Amino acid sequence: MLRQYVRRHILPSLQWRSASGLSAAAAAVFLSAALWQSCASAQQVTERTRQKQAAEKERADLQQKLANLKRDIDKTETAKGNAADALAESEQAISKANRSLRELTQEQADTESKLGVLVRQQSELSGVVNVQQAQLSKLLREQYVAGNEDRIKLLLSGDNPNRINRELQYMGYVSQAQARLIETLRVNLQAIKDNKAATQNAKFELEEIAQEENEQKKLLEKEKARRSSLLAQLSTKLAAQRKEVGNLQRDEQRLSGLVDKLAQIIEEQKKAEAAARERRRQEQLAKAKAEHDKRVAQQAKAAPGTKGKPAPSEAIDDDEAPQSLGRNDATPSAEENFGKPFASLRGQLRLPVRGDLLAKFGGKRGDGPSWKGLFIRAPEGTEVKAVAAGRVVYADWLRGFGNLIIVDHGNQYITIYGNNQSVLKRAGDLVKTGDVIASAGNSGGNEQSGLYFEMRHQGRAFDPLGWVTTR
Repeated sequence: MLRQYVRRHILPSLQWRSASGLSAAAAAVFLSAALWQSCASAQQVTERTRQKQAAEKERADLQQKLANLKRDIDKTETAKGNAADALAESEQAISKANRSLRELTQEQADTESKLGVLVRQQSELSGVVNVQQAQLSKLLREQYVAGNEDRIKLLLSGDNPNRINRELQYMGYVSQAQARLIETLRVNLQAIKDNKAATQNAKFELEEIAQEENEQKKLLEKEKARRSSLLAQLSTKLAAQRKEVGNLQRDEQRLSGLVDKLAQIIEEQKKAEAAARERRRQEQLAKAKAEHDKRVAQQAKAAPGTKGKPAPSEAIDDDEAPQSLGRNDATPSAEENFGKPFASLRGQLRLPVRGDLLAKFGGKRGDGPSWKGLFIRAPEGTEVKAVAAGRVVYADWLRGFGNLIIVDHGNQYITIYGNNQSVLKRAGDLVKTGDVIASAGNSGGNEQSGLYFEMRHQGRAFDPLGWVTTR
């Protein structure tokens, strides 16, 4: 009877993956205690919170440099009492709130998608566990019906040794099948527990996001009302100061000074990245050499006196060197992330925003200096897109240009986007061509809603219309 049972029920079950041999009694206890055990309450600090803290820590150094840069610029200011300065705090708050809302909306969509995947996985895992539980139950029940002969009793029975050997083998098959099935159950039960924890964490994250969204919406409405009140009070003064030639010249000098200082920071960053890549390359070379020497030493120890073996001091072959070394370094510089060289994109770029072109490069600004870029009129909130891939090197408020964002495209090419309602990227962010980086507005005391757009190479402005296509 045992032989028939093994052939019919046990041998097919040996297709399960090999695992440690757990007893049937242990499995029964484990199943009763752990099958639908509720996961422990989720940690107070969610994974989302930890990631945000890590991201803020990474940005801290760059933000400090930019804060110092702004202080240096402010020290050189001679004009005081600029009406636009009264709007700065409110316009910065509006920009920050809009950026946070956009990030939270994207984060909410990603988390909801992740939650949907987790729910589907939970359903699939529960189905698998139910099937495996039924299999184990059937296995134990039929083994009991077949008669679970004791090994010692079998050995002492004095029966035919060949039969005893066969029966012991069959018993071994039973134990192996039980162990494999129990182990797969254990793995799947742990997966269910992990899935429940991840699902709960995702729900907590959605609650966090919803709470932050409400806070940002309240802040946004408050700051918009505050700015409207200030604009009404300062409208006459703003109109007068916009026409002052001295103000326009100082605005232009302020932006040029900012660009020059940013160029220094960019160059320092490039040198730091190059040094870091070289340091990683040397570390990987040293690691590869150590592994090579260790392998050679092991070969020499395994076959002492063998001739023709390479000595530990021999150089590492190119084939043995890590693939991430040299030109294949896995961490490229910032410029290598930008794709095509910016100079090769001439005539292929698109304007960053759709609207009416009110001012062109070189045109006169009343009695003041000529325009160094374009002013494109567009409704408040219109999406402003990066004209090419690059890295954001400035995203803050600047007198004369309001909420300003500057993107470095490598090889000393930068693009400048001013008078935005909000900047939607942070300093240090990488952007692709067409990414939304800001929303158009009239920050900085500008008269009309739209976007001020400049392109510069080696600090000098040039005509964007020679680089863009309007098709």
